[in-house]
Amino acid sequence: MHNSSNGMILPHRSKLAFVFKMSDGIIIFLVLLVALFARGIAVENQYMLAALLVVICFAFVGSESGLYRSQRGSSLSQQIWPVLVAWGITVSILSALAYFLKSSADYSRVVVGFWFVAAPTLLILWRLTVRSLLSHYRSKGYNTRSVAIVGAGAVGQRIGQVIKETPSYGLDLKGYFDNRKGDDGRVAKNLAAPILGDFDELIRRAKEGKYYLIYIAISMKGEEHIVKLISELSDTTASVHLVPDFLMYDLLHSRWINLGPVPTVSIYESPFMGLDGWLKRIEDVVLSSLILTLIAIPMLFIAAGVKLSSSGPVLFKQRRYGMDGRPIKVWKFRSMTVCDDGDNIVQAKKCDVRITPFGAFLRRTSLDELPQFINVLTGEMSIVGPRPHAVAHNEEYRKLISGYMLRHKVKPGITGWAQVNGWRGETDTLDKMEKRVEYDLHYIRNWSLWWDIKIVFRTIFTGFSGKSAY
Repeated sequence: MHNSSNGMILPHRSKLAFVFKMSDGIIIFLVLLVALFARGIAVENQYMLAALLVVICFAFVGSESGLYRSQRGSSLSQQIWPVLVAWGITVSILSALAYFLKSSADYSRVVVGFWFVAAPTLLILWRLTVRSLLSHYRSKGYNTRSVAIVGAGAVGQRIGQVIKETPSYGLDLKGYFDNRKGDDGRVAKNLAAPILGDFDELIRRAKEGKYYLIYIAISMKGEEHIVKLISELSDTTASVHLVPDFLMYDLLHSRWINLGPVPTVSIYESPFMGLDGWLKRIEDVVLSSLILTLIAIPMLFIAAGVKLSSSGPVLFKQRRYGMDGRPIKVWKFRSMTVCDDGDNIVQAKKCDVRITPFGAFLRRTSLDELPQFINVLTGEMSIVGPRPHAVAHNEEYRKLISGYMLRHKVKPGITGWAQVNGWRGETDTLDKMEKRVEYDLHYIRNWSLWWDIKIVFRTIFTGFSGKSAY
């Protein structure tokens, strides 16, 4: 790899941020001009004033939200999300000004609507283009940053592996530094780079300016070493990142938060906090309202089929655990001759004599789940999330599967990542339930609105029936 000093972008980060601000302003102006030209509207002062306000506001909000910071090593969503947030705040401010100044009638709704949708789309496409070009450029060894890792244990090995497997980050790992010897059992095997020396050697090299970025990845038990390293490295120009060893644990949507002046790290946390929670709820309300409107008549026919095919109630309500383990009543069309909801519930099996003939069809096609859209509308469930299990099964599996109850850090769903990947129906072995939980927790850790939409579409086309559903 080429040394970071050979890169053309690294010494000019502030200039690159300025270029991005300028290009964003140009894109915003051009989109408005195209919209005006397409509608045959003259470029008048009120439109130019609006464009100027939007450009200034977007640049300010973007700067405050980290839009123009270095995006090296960030995920795709981490690059797109700040654009949408900054644009949403900007549009809200502009709309509020137009409302209070009573000037909204001076603008074409078609032009403004097109502008508000097309501008962020092009801003995102522009960033994705730059991201792709920089990733290609860095993968060739240009514009790289020299990196050293302090600590050759499991955490250091993990950091090194990520750097090695992702050349598009533009990080050139030079080596590890550790006070332990190579034959020490605490030194990880298959390190991504050689061990170059001990901590004193790192300090010497860092003071010579050999490393741009240093990751301290030693055990939190070594507090004295960490304090000394941080103090010594303050006499260098290196950027220093502390990687706590608790990151080796199976964390669930961890994040830094403050309790007054005290910083803390959440170990197990719901991803639906703040704005993400509102987005998830809006998604549920909009989709469930639309779907209930579409399926209202089919549900009437299904209800009639249940009533005519066997004796008993049409709807069956069963206790399940909802978000945070709170009990909820989940609605289903009755598909069995029994309505078990006690402490001992036997899962439905193939050729189960309790299942009615019409109920077998409903279960095979998942039509018995349709009333759960009412649960979604009332806020007890989500469209997408871990499938709720009977309370009796929860109490059984929480003793057998580590992390099982973390499924309840989000609302249960009608469909989920586990279901569209084939882990639905009977869980007659512990391995099957473990696999379902694994997919559920993976969904919770990596949730995004786009992923929900993807799961919904996969459910529509592939997820309503399956060989395991009976």
